[in-house]
Amino acid sequence: MAVPHDLVPELETLVGLFHPSLESVGRFSESEAEELPPVARKLLAHRHHMTVTLEQHHGTAVDVTAVQKRTDANGYAREILLARQSDGVVVQYGIMRVRLEFLNEPVRKKITGEVAPLGRILIEHNVHRRISLFSLWKVEPSPYLADLMQLEPTHTVYGRTALIYCDDVPAVELLEVVTAS
Repeated sequence: MAVPHDLVPELETLVGLFHPSLESVGRFSESEAEELPPVARKLLAHRHHMTVTLEQHHGTAVDVTAVQKRTDANGYAREILLARQSDGVVVQYGIMRVRLEFLNEPVRKKITGEVAPLGRILIEHNVHRRISLFSLWKVEPSPYLADLMQLEPTHTVYGRTALIYCDDVPAVELLEVVTAS
């Protein structure tokens, strides 16, 4: 099994797993951390799991809902929403692509079972992980994304692309978009 040392979470590639164009999700502008509003910066400009960060910020656990999923030769991918358990408010939209061959069977089953957020699964299974932040994004959501995130269409959101190394192998590509509240 060849280890992909050059894996890069490319925005267009991740969105292209489920949508015909980047514009189907929104207009993305790459940003520096200093350009993000304070809450968005706190939620995105770090090397921690979004599950933990969101739960700490919102003071409640989050649940995952798979909007779309696919399995192919490159692994398992899903488009997701994370919502607060306390009131069901959507706090994150995301797309993840996982190289399942680099994870053990119990972890693979939990991920593809779609019953818990990825970060919680990796933490509960003691998978050694390191998160590499690639880019931060200012996002003007498309009607599709605004509807999914229960936002006004003019509401600006912010995101990041990142890569999770599991046991020192680049195994998970991520696009994570949060509301800045």
